[in-house]
Amino acid sequence: MALLHLSASTPVSVQSTTGSDEEPSDEEREHITTQLGLSPLVVDALVNPKPERTKLIQYGDYFHVAVHDCELVGDTLESHETDVITGPGFLVTVRHVADLPDDGAGGAPIEIAEVARRFELQRSEHGSTEEGFLLWALFDVIIDRYFDVNDAIEDRLDDVEEEVFSDKRDTGIPRGVFVLRRGLVDFRRAAAPMREVLDAISRKDMPFVCEESIPHFRELHDRLLRVLDFVETQRDLLTGLLEADLAVISNQLNEVMKKVTSWGAILVVGTLIAGIYGMNFHDMPELKWSFGYPLALAVMFGSMAALWLMFKRKKWL
Repeated sequence: MALLHLSASTPVSVQSTTGSDEEPSDEEREHITTQLGLSPLVVDALVNPKPERTKLIQYGDYFHVAVHDCELVGDTLESHETDVITGPGFLVTVRHVADLPDDGAGGAPIEIAEVARRFELQRSEHGSTEEGFLLWALFDVIIDRYFDVNDAIEDRLDDVEEEVFSDKRDTGIPRGVFVLRRGLVDFRRAAAPMREVLDAISRKDMPFVCEESIPHFRELHDRLLRVLDFVETQRDLLTGLLEADLAVISNQLNEVMKKVTSWGAILVVGTLIAGIYGMNFHDMPELKWSFGYPLALAVMFGSMAALWLMFKRKKWL
């Protein structure tokens, strides 16, 4: 849990406890509840989170929003919920690091230090410690990480494309492609609702957000739309790759069937001739002729060779 407190005398104050095995103590929770006037129900919702859609909820004079920080690990999308409580003069973030995998394969949650650094840059430019800029800095870091996910997915799609059209490819669709497709769906589900939050802030639904910070939130909204456009494009590209993969497999199957059919036709001619001469009728021609057996073999191999040349010219073999 990290507490960023704004005041005229102290631009940014950061108190944090991090680590997958650390939880805020009862004293820390009581301190936050008392200092900021938070309802115990709200604090309990922060400490014991439940998966929820990103939305802006007002509690008295402060607001709560649960945003989702995303990262692509292999073909799997890792999403970490970050709860934000903001009101006049304060902003509290709760980063749920317990959502990380046990093996540490997933990335770390957003860095509060980077949020504070961006806020300091804006504070230096605008000469204001207004909490709207701090909220903007937090969302800016999260959306930057969304672009990182877009780039990682783009690189993975390039690998999938090479794998699909490779001459040495394995048969069947790689399992990672379906995992990646699911990750794209989850990524859009995590990022898309944030549009409503940015729209609400741009409409000044938060009365304590200053006028100077509103253009920054509108710029974030435009950047988020670019992220979602990338997601839609990548979903279409991945769907196209899956269809191309099926087409490649179908073509490979057709080539196999051509070869099997060709060899079957070649062998059936020899089998037909051998079957006719194997009926053992008493008055059968060439039965007592000394050249009958070699002639039958010559006819069999000659017809098979003729069929082999025909199929070879048609590139069936």
